[in-house]
Amino acid sequence: MNHRFLADTGVAVSPLAFGTMSFGGDADAATARVLFERCRDVGINLFDTADVYQGGRAEDILGELTRDCRDEVIIATKAYFPMGPDVNAQGASRRHLTRALEASLRRLRTDRVDIFYVHRFDGKTALEETLRTLDDLVTVGKVLYLGASNFAAWQVEKALGISARHGWAGFKCVQPMYNLLKRQAEVEILPMAQAENLGVFTYSPMAGGLLSGKYGRKPQAGAGRITANPLYKVRYGGEQVFETGERFATFARERGFEPAALAVAWVAGHPAVTAPLIGARNLEQLQASLGALEIRMTPELRADISGLSLEPAPATDRSEEGTEHGMLAR
Repeated sequence: MNHRFLADTGVAVSPLAFGTMSFGGDADAATARVLFERCRDVGINLFDTADVYQGGRAEDILGELTRDCRDEVIIATKAYFPMGPDVNAQGASRRHLTRALEASLRRLRTDRVDIFYVHRFDGKTALEETLRTLDDLVTVGKVLYLGASNFAAWQVEKALGISARHGWAGFKCVQPMYNLLKRQAEVEILPMAQAENLGVFTYSPMAGGLLSGKYGRKPQAGAGRITANPLYKVRYGGEQVFETGERFATFARERGFEPAALAVAWVAGHPAVTAPLIGARNLEQLQASLGALEIRMTPELRADISGLSLEPAPATDRSEEGTEHGMLAR
């Protein structure tokens, strides 16, 4: 397995990471163990979780699984979303982040997390308070590296500037959504990450299952998260996404690829991406995603796949940039 480095930290990470959102939900403790052990068998060393996953149960299961191999794995967790009915049991305030981390450490049965993400930008809390709190957590050794999940590029850049000005520990990685159907990260987030030498751990490489090949041009009732989860209905609403998913599945199969594996390999093929997060409810799903490790994603293959979906508009909406008609075509 060809490992990659987390930014400039010198920490080597596997080219795929495993997201544990299913632990304690669709994957019970026994299934979670099977998934975890299979990931370890193929060399995956980064396991991503969050306090909000199954109300903390995912962290609890991951903590049990890593009890005997803690120093061999990289654990990332996140905090922001509500963890109880109290109005202050959420957000990126000093009060919530410190309490959330302590609770995560207990569930994970560890004295530190390798990566601690702010799960979402908090517009109600001064960014300086959030960043000073994160720096304090790094200083006392409870967090090794910091990350930003679901942040816009400008929010990350603002945070990096504040941290640099004060000499505080800054973000070392970002976690955006990225797949063939959701390519907005290509516009600013991924170029920003390359420019700032940030690690990038993307999530949802199969677009909630739409790129797995199990859907047709129209969703079928009871077919999975796309039809059952209101969040996914909004995120991937419209017939166009199903049509693109079907075109992609046909493309993959005609070339001898498992659609799920090719979807993950396409994400991993972006030069800014450190490792896509894969997830699974069972071993069959995991095996399909692990097939990405066997795919050689050439520039030509990636371009052909990219052509199956709409390319997002450039940040300035100057569509001619990057072509022979651009003002700085060279």
